[in-house]
Amino acid sequence: MSLPAAAASHLPYAAPIHADGTAATVHRDIKIARMQDSFAYCEALVRAADKDRFLAALFAPAAHRGALYALYAFNVEIARIREVIREPLAGEIRLQWWSDAIAGEAAGGAEAHPVAAALSATVARYHLPAELLTGLVAARRFDLYDDPMRTLADFNAYARATSSALIELSARIGEAGDMPGLGEVALHAGLAYSIASLLQAFPVHAARGQLFLPSDVLERHGVERRDLAAEPASAGLRAALAEMRGQARRHLQVAARLAPALPVPALPALLPVALVRPLLDRMERGDYDPFAGVDLPQWRRQWRLWRAARKPERIFS
Repeated sequence: MSLPAAAASHLPYAAPIHADGTAATVHRDIKIARMQDSFAYCEALVRAADKDRFLAALFAPAAHRGALYALYAFNVEIARIREVIREPLAGEIRLQWWSDAIAGEAAGGAEAHPVAAALSATVARYHLPAELLTGLVAARRFDLYDDPMRTLADFNAYARATSSALIELSARIGEAGDMPGLGEVALHAGLAYSIASLLQAFPVHAARGQLFLPSDVLERHGVERRDLAAEPASAGLRAALAEMRGQARRHLQVAARLAPALPVPALPALLPVALVRPLLDRMERGDYDPFAGVDLPQWRRQWRLWRAARKPERIFS
């Protein structure tokens, strides 16, 4: 027996009513509708806030795209916390909530948050390792403060827990699973991507006194903290930035040697790395101003992603 039309119209999300009319069936349909809305929300968020990964996910098999958008939306949520808070404590509270959500212990439950709900479903479906997700959250605590990145080893640990972990998780969604060597590919690809991204964001970080460049690299080139806010860029600062670009290129070379072992469905996880080399090349130009920043036109970013999707070896060239 079906519910009357008037009653059905008041159900959340206009859930379809099946012939048996049971409460369990109605609840199931409402839950499915809410989950569909959660994945749609994630897709829209990634499209607005992380266009490169949104486009890269389009080259993944359709069955995996929703999961990729859920993962990338989670990354957007925690990466932008510094931008939406006034005090570090508020950021700590947000990050702790995400840690609790991953562990299934979030106050009020994670189902009410569309990104958390979609991420939870994705973790369950693909058996994603929770330690990579919680490690990503923990690493983002560095973003909340203006403490210096003390050593290159500290920088590598940060990049491994953020960019490399995101690539590995994406590849696992793309059927890489527990493939031997996946961690190494993700490690080096993520390090290269992280270095390029943070060098690109140097003007923003310098303006607010946030330091991602490793102190030991800066000291090696005689750069003091006050030099990071003094234009034009000193010769020492330029040398330190060049050293970091060299690090990125070496990681690209290692990732290029290891990547062919990845299964084809996992390759979209690496597509954003196709933007690393052209960004580094732009920073090598004689007119490069670290305080002005550098970027690629949107058309070129899309072309690089499309080109790499057609021939994955171009991700690193």
